[in-house]
Amino acid sequence: MLTASPVPSAEAPRDCPLCPRLVDFRMACRAEHPDWWNAPVPAFGDPQAWLAIVGLAPGKHGANRTGRPFTGDYAGDLLYATLGKFGLSEGEYGADPGDGLRLRGAVILNAVKCLPPQNKTLPAEEANCRPFLMEAIAGLERLTSFVALGKVAHDSLCRAFGMPLSRAKFAHGAVHSLPDGRRLFDSYHCSRYNQNTRRLDAAMFEAVFHAAMATRED
Repeated sequence: MLTASPVPSAEAPRDCPLCPRLVDFRMACRAEHPDWWNAPVPAFGDPQAWLAIVGLAPGKHGANRTGRPFTGDYAGDLLYATLGKFGLSEGEYGADPGDGLRLRGAVILNAVKCLPPQNKTLPAEEANCRPFLMEAIAGLERLTSFVALGKVAHDSLCRAFGMPLSRAKFAHGAVHSLPDGRRLFDSYHCSRYNQNTRRLDAAMFEAVFHAAMATRED
């Protein structure tokens, strides 16, 4: 059973019509896999979160299948292991939304809530989905820090805060001050491709979270 979104007012409807390309892909996936989630994926985590991890979009065999961010795919293995290591989760990650895992002080959001073909979003789709991201941020009143998983998430967060991209260049391990004083930490995405090519390893990923944890305000 899926856990309720920590920000239900910020969720897209199941049949969100905003992005025609994503709608077409969604319908094709529903026809191919009628028992999958195949819909915009809601946020997952603690309503009192101080840290938001922002990903790109659902993976086909991960969140698009299971309905929970980073659940059931390779990227989720590293992400949830890291959250557990830093005390940001309780319970055991079982790659299934019914595993009972809970986040503590953290929430997972996506720049785009629907599965994109070839895991690549278009700028118009990112813009269409940004209001959902902004509303989620507004509804999570204790957020002080963000970890952006990849450049698309980084750019969408900067635009959500009205921060020119020229003032915040994406780079793994970079830290940026957002206009309202909150902090943005950049990481390469924990995708299978990045891990297999050694662009990102566990130590590099953990270093980003270590830096974010140092800014926690109890």
